[in-house]
Amino acid sequence: MKYQVGDIVLILHSNEEGTIVDIINDKMLMVDVKGVTFPVYMDQVDFPYFKRFTEKKIVPAKKEKKFVDDIRKEKSSVEKKVADGVWLTFLPVMDTDEFGDEVVEELKLHLVNRTETAYHFIYKLHFFGKPDFDLKNQINPFENFYLHDVDFADLNDSPSFEFDFSLVLPDKKKADHYESSVRLKPKQLFAKIEELKKNNQATFSQLLFTLYPDKITEDRVEMGRLASKGYKVYEASSARQHLEPARSVIDLHIEKLADDWKHLSNYEILSLQLKTFEKYYHLSVVHHQSSLTVIHGVGEGRLRDEIHDILRLKKEVKSFVNQYHPNFGYGATEIFFQY
Repeated sequence: MKYQVGDIVLILHSNEEGTIVDIINDKMLMVDVKGVTFPVYMDQVDFPYFKRFTEKKIVPAKKEKKFVDDIRKEKSSVEKKVADGVWLTFLPVMDTDEFGDEVVEELKLHLVNRTETAYHFIYKLHFFGKPDFDLKNQINPFENFYLHDVDFADLNDSPSFEFDFSLVLPDKKKADHYESSVRLKPKQLFAKIEELKKNNQATFSQLLFTLYPDKITEDRVEMGRLASKGYKVYEASSARQHLEPARSVIDLHIEKLADDWKHLSNYEILSLQLKTFEKYYHLSVVHHQSSLTVIHGVGEGRLRDEIHDILRLKKEVKSFVNQYHPNFGYGATEIFFQY
């Protein structure tokens, strides 16, 4: 017989090699191919030696020699730093609630200096105009400085992120310090976070300043010339006594400010109210008044909100509060000054 048990044969129709495990009869064999046993006719198999002999051997291509000068140089992985200002960056920390929805637990705040200058900074966080957190430190050129975490629920409390910058290396041509602040309203914040999710981004940033400002040079005026032209010139030390006296309470209801106000638009009314507020605010500061009560009414709260936004940026304001008052209800804000 041509084949014996144990012979290695080639399955012609599949070009696979297998081992004969049994001879069924003079026409059929039992063959094992990779653990699978099946019967085949003898005319469907052959010895694999002819196939192995006639197959072309794959000769690996000869590697071409490369010299040092021919090796392609890798591109530098160092990215060019672009100076585009100082930024306050917010990183929302997400978590999944019991319903499987993604919610924000807190915000991580970083001060990012993308300039070639080092700065000292004083950072303060206020809620409803009251100080909550402060930090003094230094940030170097192109440095990312971690400030702190803020609970997401606290962002409904009118947060104000305030900074006071000064140069580490003083420059006579530059300002002694520069103040900047960021205020985020809840509606704006939610829109920012939804935009992050949509664009698959991690952070959003607010620009604090692009270039540190130059020192403002005051124009010197010859006092004698002004006096000769009829202007009243006072000594700075006694200038206060020539100003209008300050008030401890100002009422911004439009009927208190103008007799003929019914023809005014809402914008004109608000502008007049804010102009009056600014006037008596500055008089209070000049006269070193300890406090000022501003009656703005309740209404829709627009005048109150505008005044609160202004107060958050005033360095003379120690604190302010809009709480129930026996004379004004919730329609007044009390301001406390610091000098």
